[in-house]
Amino acid sequence: MSAVQGLVIVHTGKGKGKTTAALGLLFRAWGNGLRVVMLQFVKGAESDYGEHKAARRIGVEIIPGGAGFVFDPADPGPHRDRAIEQWQEAKKRINSGNYDMVILDELTYPLYFGWITPQEVNEVLKERPSNLHIIITGRGAPEELIDFADTVIDICDVKHHLQKGVKAQKGIEL
Repeated sequence: MSAVQGLVIVHTGKGKGKTTAALGLLFRAWGNGLRVVMLQFVKGAESDYGEHKAARRIGVEIIPGGAGFVFDPADPGPHRDRAIEQWQEAKKRINSGNYDMVILDELTYPLYFGWITPQEVNEVLKERPSNLHIIITGRGAPEELIDFADTVIDICDVKHHLQKGVKAQKGIEL
């Protein structure tokens, strides 16, 4: 087998399923003996969704570090501070040499709000260990990140039950 070339993969777009797709990669990597971690930039520390429960059962780290979705960008409150703290943690994990895959779930939101710059993210990714895969999720990935990435997947909904007023379902969105 040839040497591993770490990839930067971005799951973006207006559709549902970006985090779910990243979790698929996480579990595939873990199943192949790779060392994995997911850092979440929106879901709060108290989050206990299906992916958190499954990850605990198999000993995979998923680290929620956000303060929920930002509804008033003019008053970011704790959202900005937690996102910046989570980015500091992400940089440590990326540079630690302890992982084969690091997932930065919903990192695009702190980028969109200007709390973290795409240039800083790209610089950290340039300097990462060469075999480290990075997966980034979230709507509205900036062009600088798209240009830097090896693979970009634009997820769109053709049809979605939420559009019919059907609430989030356990095992699907929760």
